[in-house]
Amino acid sequence: MVARSILARRLRQSGIQRVFYRAVSTSQVPQKLTENSPTSSTPSQSPNPPPQRSWLTEKVRASPTAKKLFLGLATLMGYNTPKQVAARRSLAMYEKVCVPKADEEQEFWQQDCRLPPTFQSWFTVTNLHVWLLTVRLRNLPESQGKYYIQSLLDHFFIDVEWRVRAVLQPSVRQRVAEAGLPSYTTTSFYTIPNNGKQPRGDAPERLVTRQMKIFKEQWAGMGMAFDLGIVRGDAELAAAVWRNFLGARGARGIVYPTSTNKPTFRRSVNLVGGEIEKISELDKKGLEAEEARDDGSGVHDFSPDEAGLYVQYPEIMADIVRYMRKELVRLENIPDSQILGKNGESVQLLQFGKIRD
Repeated sequence: MVARSILARRLRQSGIQRVFYRAVSTSQVPQKLTENSPTSSTPSQSPNPPPQRSWLTEKVRASPTAKKLFLGLATLMGYNTPKQVAARRSLAMYEKVCVPKADEEQEFWQQDCRLPPTFQSWFTVTNLHVWLLTVRLRNLPESQGKYYIQSLLDHFFIDVEWRVRAVLQPSVRQRVAEAGLPSYTTTSFYTIPNNGKQPRGDAPERLVTRQMKIFKEQWAGMGMAFDLGIVRGDAELAAAVWRNFLGARGARGIVYPTSTNKPTFRRSVNLVGGEIEKISELDKKGLEAEEARDDGSGVHDFSPDEAGLYVQYPEIMADIVRYMRKELVRLENIPDSQILGKNGESVQLLQFGKIRD
């Protein structure tokens, strides 16, 4: 299902294609995001005035006959099909509901949960909110829900691949800025390394493909863990939160300070998801040696002097579980007609609240 997100690979090769894709999906001409602008802004926050209507738009609106013919032609071309309508609506859901949450709750994720300011952390937080919306979209009529779910995931992974290329190779970001194309990559949650160096060529496709495969596995794994937690109860859900958002810190026990403490480093090792390329080598050097290796992710057990930080974990897990339950109930109470936007409802009513009120 997510394999269709490989469309991004074709989109990146042509600026015209990307502008056309965004324009069709949003029914408006995309505006360039400034370097200091948020990843996604609501219309009230946008400093740009609304675009003026074209001559053709005025003619179509002025004549009922012309409007009917125009809409009929658009339907014939597939513009108003359920699949295309779902693509436009789900893009607005993704950009205005899911994407902003990492930046809005940056202090909680990076200070309370001790998540490092990396793209991996951003992916995990955004994946949570995509999952929350997906759970609600499953309850739509099947003829519509399947299009909304697939479109939401397509937009998510197109965005992820675009960001992966910008992180791996800053020249992508520079070309986007020079061409005046819309960019998802503007965020304060993570930084793009080597951004001040002279841009080089594109990142190797092999590396991009490998990273996308890892993110697809993480998306599937976290979604299954949360689905299981919803069914089995809050304890199971809290365990999934601990593994995904708290780095499974302390899985091998807590090291307390003593008079003989030596500098220690230990992290939890994930044997799936692409973290270990050659699992067979663990038989030679042992799991302890791999746990003591710094993989550069920034997620590892607390040192003995920081052992007191583990005391906060039950409260943090309870807060996130409570937030997930609260948002699922809120979304469930929104009528299908408002989810689908049949009466012109804005996606703003779907926006998530704060984790800690």
